[in-house]
Amino acid sequence: MITVHHLNNSRSQRVLWLLEEMGLPYEVVRYERDARTMLAPPELRAIHPLGKSPVLDDGPIRVAETGAVIEYLMDAHPGSPLKPAAGTEAARRYTYWLHYAEGSAMTPLLLKLIFGQLPNRAPGLMKPLVRGVSKKAQDSFIDPQIAAHTAYWEAELAKAPWFAGDAFSAADIMMSFPLEAAGSRAPYGDKPHITRFLKTIHARPAYQRALERGGPYAYA
Repeated sequence: MITVHHLNNSRSQRVLWLLEEMGLPYEVVRYERDARTMLAPPELRAIHPLGKSPVLDDGPIRVAETGAVIEYLMDAHPGSPLKPAAGTEAARRYTYWLHYAEGSAMTPLLLKLIFGQLPNRAPGLMKPLVRGVSKKAQDSFIDPQIAAHTAYWEAELAKAPWFAGDAFSAADIMMSFPLEAAGSRAPYGDKPHITRFLKTIHARPAYQRALERGGPYAYA
């Protein structure tokens, strides 16, 4: 039996969704973030030294990192329509977006989160200075980077309904988190193709079942 160590409001929601799309039975072990720090609980460090989620157990096999989990599941269950045929343009795009999601897309979003929290964590007398530094970093670098990435997503989704091409794939599951996270900070009112993509994935029955299994999810 597959077990997913799942942290609320995290990337691990994608693994639950993938398993639902694949129709594989699994169990969920849920962990809740600290309400003040938003960090994972210490119990998760007993599963992974960094206390990160997702972690997937498949019998004696343990796999961490969302991209690695997705690749493991695709290899363990070959022939899935969620992975394009090898050697095709769709397969090349699939591989690109699978790795881009965490390699490039999440970097400015994480910087936005970190710099946005800095003033709250600064000592009282330092707050005005830290707030100014935080705002400058976001206005001059982070926000333009996020805008460039979202424009890129919009342009790519204008060419085809899914990131790998005409067919839904695990790359779309992987890309869902950066799109949802970015949209939670700045609505996509001027980006109809991203809006269509998010509306379509949120309506998928497997996505809805994953939400039921994973619990409240702020980005849906």
